[in-house]
Amino acid sequence: MAIATINPFTGQTEQEFEAHTEEEVESRIQAAQDAFVRLRSTTFAQRAEWMRAAADLLEQDAPQLARIITIEMGRPIKGARAEVLKCAKGLRYYADHAEEFLAPEPLADPSSVGASKAGTRYAPIGIVLAVMPWNYPLWQVLRFAGPALMAGNTGLLKHASNVPQAAIYLDTLFERAGFPVGAFHALLIPASRVEKVMRDPRVKAATLTGSEPAGRSLASIAGNEVKHVVLELGGSDPFVVMGSADVERAATVAVAARNQNNGQSCIAAKRFIVHADVYDEFTRLFAEKVAALTVGDPLDEATEVGPIATESGRDELEGQVADAVAKGATVLTGGTVPDRDGWFFEPTVLADVTPAMRLHLEEAFGPVATVYRVESREEALEIANGTTFGLSSAVWTNDADEEEWFVDNLDAGAVFVNGMTASYPELPFGGVKDSGVGRELAAAGIREFCNLKTVWKA
Repeated sequence: MAIATINPFTGQTEQEFEAHTEEEVESRIQAAQDAFVRLRSTTFAQRAEWMRAAADLLEQDAPQLARIITIEMGRPIKGARAEVLKCAKGLRYYADHAEEFLAPEPLADPSSVGASKAGTRYAPIGIVLAVMPWNYPLWQVLRFAGPALMAGNTGLLKHASNVPQAAIYLDTLFERAGFPVGAFHALLIPASRVEKVMRDPRVKAATLTGSEPAGRSLASIAGNEVKHVVLELGGSDPFVVMGSADVERAATVAVAARNQNNGQSCIAAKRFIVHADVYDEFTRLFAEKVAALTVGDPLDEATEVGPIATESGRDELEGQVADAVAKGATVLTGGTVPDRDGWFFEPTVLADVTPAMRLHLEEAFGPVATVYRVESREEALEIANGTTFGLSSAVWTNDADEEEWFVDNLDAGAVFVNGMTASYPELPFGGVKDSGVGRELAAAGIREFCNLKTVWKA
């Protein structure tokens, strides 16, 4: 894929960029190493001052930055602005809490190990390579970069090739805020050149958000090099609605949960598993509300759903839906590519989905929802867990026993009760099964790229 901004609303190439040469990549890796030597010796207070300055810059630049996001990957402009502001909040969160999260932890009774003092402390590890996707071109990056830099590490960003302007903005953000030169830089390189960077001995670890195949590839390289990785991969999140649920509220939230960011979110609800007692009411409301969404120019403030980010992504979605319909799925709304410019797909709800259909097991990365009718909580759980993915999940119920049962038994990195999945700086984020390994955000996220060092003193 060329490194280029291709507007998904028009299909036109806005701007192309030359990949960095091998010499430029080498220079940036060495700059990151030099910056690490400086950054690790600074205080938390100094890093926090710089981090808050970076958050201020994001807020200052929000109008033009949101426009870049929208033009590069099609996110409706209101959501793009919200993403920028969420990033600023995330950076401030780590500025406020990093020292607390990485404080030394003394052993309460050091004499039990024959010491006068003993315990653990966290130390930064060095350069971390971040391989990031286009769907949240700022948030995915900064939810890694904030904690990594506050811990004293430095970062190299290999961003998706269709969001180069976002990558270029991030390339200078932290230096503008006061961090040492080289503390965080972007590498404009194709995916084929990631392996060489990952094998560089100065690069100590990697984090990747993206597809399962990309995650497996990076993890295999990391395993061969004995380097740590955090992977946040795909998701096919269940949204379970039981008979005691507030159906009107569940249907309203379901629309947002599925269609946020044009349906292009790993943690979007994708499979709607509904108890027979409320199935007819829920599907009627859900389909009506999805059909009422405003689809159009993502720069228009009124637009709720814009185009799919890439033409190949739109075509993949079209093929998944066509396969399901050919095998007996019922289209409750949408289901087709509209006759208009740009890479659009109608917001869609499909019922009567069976295991024979691709959509039953594959992740649909766009505004397509599948609905299942179940007779019991056991049947709901079987469908919810019947996938190789396990990123997040949601359950709607007003039965306390039922709530606890689902929280205990859903195979996912998170369970949201009577709400939709979202990522918060205050809570750990990550999946199980093929949805990845490790955690981002909260205390767990900043500790992923630290050496937990045991200290024993006689």
